[in-house]
Amino acid sequence: MNVPLWVWVVVIAGIIAIFAVSLLFGRKAHLITVGEAARWVAGYVCLAVLFGLGIWATAGSSYAGQFFAGYITEYALSVDNLFVFAIILTSFRVPRELQGKVVLIGIAIALVLRGGLIAAGSALIHSFSWVFYLFGVFLVITAINLARNKEESDAEEPKTVTLLRRIMPISDGYVGGRYLVRQAGRRMATPLLAVILALGTTDIVFALDSIPAIFGLTKEAFLVFTANAFALLGLSELYFVLGALLDRLRYLGKGLSLILLFIGVKLILEALAENSLPFLAGGEPISWAPEISPALSLVVVGSILAVTVIASLVASRVEHRRAMASAPVPGATPHGPPDSAQPPASGAAADSEPGPAQTRTGRYDQRLP
Repeated sequence: MNVPLWVWVVVIAGIIAIFAVSLLFGRKAHLITVGEAARWVAGYVCLAVLFGLGIWATAGSSYAGQFFAGYITEYALSVDNLFVFAIILTSFRVPRELQGKVVLIGIAIALVLRGGLIAAGSALIHSFSWVFYLFGVFLVITAINLARNKEESDAEEPKTVTLLRRIMPISDGYVGGRYLVRQAGRRMATPLLAVILALGTTDIVFALDSIPAIFGLTKEAFLVFTANAFALLGLSELYFVLGALLDRLRYLGKGLSLILLFIGVKLILEALAENSLPFLAGGEPISWAPEISPALSLVVVGSILAVTVIASLVASRVEHRRAMASAPVPGATPHGPPDSAQPPASGAAADSEPGPAQTRTGRYDQRLP
């Protein structure tokens, strides 16, 4: 796929413009509703679809299939980031009206850092074909570990925040949307700056899985970068759309592990088909290694993701019904206390449900002007 320099420039400029418009017009300090976030997500998905159709019209269906497979894979893997986003936003007690802006800027930093990883990965792949073996084995091991590991409720403070503390003191509370303040004659960073650095750099940990995964679907750096960009664009809004639904996606880890396993095996098969290692088959390509087409990859990834989400929601619904059926009814048993003995439910607890970043006590006090 031969992509002229001017196309790169136009695409990168367009992505920067989208981030800027979203930041200026959609990220003023306010509470983001599910409906508003859903409209932004739908808009970003439509942009990705239009971009993929443009690739289809200019470069053919094969490259378009690679883009869509990579986009869906990156989007699915990025959903796992939302759990970490929730932990970080909760830990720092980010005011809800500032969360949209914080997440978007953190994602912009993550995209820049991912661009460096994509450039390095593309250079390695084009210089050394045996890198596919390393990527494939790495993804298989990651898939196995992901399938075995259980979720952890706590997260350590990111190293970037620790480093920021050494360079500059962090104020105790938020000062509106400011990143730096002067208190008692000292220039200090606000928790807002620490959160942005935490979100942007923590994403790199997930990129170590997702970048090799998408290189298993396409070797084109242009498609890898654009699929990552479009997947990350809608991630901040997806955080507010899913909300409490994150806790119901219980099989997400299993589904992602299957996707990584599939792509890891695909990478190893491609490496065998293009083998150049002298100690394996005398450095000759292995003819029996099958080729998995982009269309088949798209079907497999999409099917695994769909089954994972449906199974999670069905299991959650069944468990909820069982819990409701087995819950004791106050005053129903002959020797049980009467209904009047039951304490009334708190209005705040009964009428509201905490958001994804409001379920735990945080580290910082909230001080808004």
